Amino acid sequence: MGFILFIFTFITLYSAIHLYAFMKARKALHLGGGAAALLVLFMLVMVFSPVIVRVSENLGFERSAKVMAYVGYTWMGLLFLFVSASLFLDVVNLIGYAARAVAQKVPWILALSSRQAFLAALGFAVAAAVYGSFEAWQIRTEHVTIRTAKLPETQGPIRIAQISDVHLGLIVREARLGRILEKVKEASPDLLVSTGDLVDGQTDNLTRTVDMFLEINPRLGKYAITGNHEFYAGLQLSLDFMKKAGFRVLRGEGVTVSERLSVAGVDDPAGRGFDAMQEGPEREILSGLPRDKFTVLLKHRPVVSEGSPGLFDLQLSGHAHKGQIFPFTVFVRLFFPMISGLYDLPSGSFLYVSRGSGTWGPPIRFLSPPEVTVIDIVPEKAG
Repeated sequence: MGFILFIFTFITLYSAIHLYAFMKARKALHLGGGAAALLVLFMLVMVFSPVIVRVSENLGFERSAKVMAYVGYTWMGLLFLFVSASLFLDVVNLIGYAARAVAQKVPWILALSSRQAFLAALGFAVAAAVYGSFEAWQIRTEHVTIRTAKLPETQGPIRIAQISDVHLGLIVREARLGRILEKVKEASPDLLVSTGDLVDGQTDNLTRTVDMFLEINPRLGKYAITGNHEFYAGLQLSLDFMKKAGFRVLRGEGVTVSERLSVAGVDDPAGRGFDAMQEGPEREILSGLPRDKFTVLLKHRPVVSEGSPGLFDLQLSGHAHKGQIFPFTVFVRLFFPMISGLYDLPSGSFLYVSRGSGTWGPPIRFLSPPEVTVIDIVPEKAG
């Protein structure tokens, strides 16, 4: 039921955005009946393109689904950038009209015609989309150091590599995954964790990527949790893939992985909509772990549960993508104020939120580059 509501809300909002763009295009370009009808038809296909992709894939038309995914999701990114720029210029023009009414004189930049505003927004959208397509491939390594008294001075650091929101599917495939895992290999971590959305809502044959994961065997193992897209893709399919790739999936449980380190993981709340979430009080899960060990909590959404700080030392999350495409960052921050980076929490705990390693939907990241996070846990008095 929750997923159906999500799809309905998405289609409604996406249709409204298309309507706004259509009105702008028709007014600026003086579209006649035939041209307007063709644009409406194209936009209707684009509105339902995510559904078309999913249905095509389920029917076994992988090539058609892949083509539609690239076209539909690239259009989605381009449209969002255009609408964002166009709304900004609408505000600029509104200020210009107000200033003109008061002072009778304003700079020309505050009085763009509908055609000028349309072309300016379109130009920005195309340039930003091209740059964002390039940025999506530039995987960065973010280094974080956490000092703790729970490691003796005589012990060396524990290195954790975090990947998140890879979204393996029709668009993010072997080439992109190879770049992500190359960063992991360069870090030589003791532990590899995936904090959700390893697979996407559009999943097909991912078997070739399994061997790529099996090449990485950290001494303390590999652990993963579910994100919302594991449920969208089909929970059993997602769990089978992660297990074949060598991950132990933590679903409302904690484990001790070494004499100084524990890891706990919880399901994403999206599982409730599928009656598939393994629920257990987070505080109870954490309370069952040894307090003298450094405890890492894997939780897909960057939300800190009341009463949990102090029971874990570091929470690793993702999900927000830092908005993925600016200025969507501003909107996402309304729901997830802790949107990316390292945050100090009460009781000496920390939260780190990854920007994500792949892309959801549009193969574009604008002012939100993808990352692999390398966390070094070091003794408090280490030099």
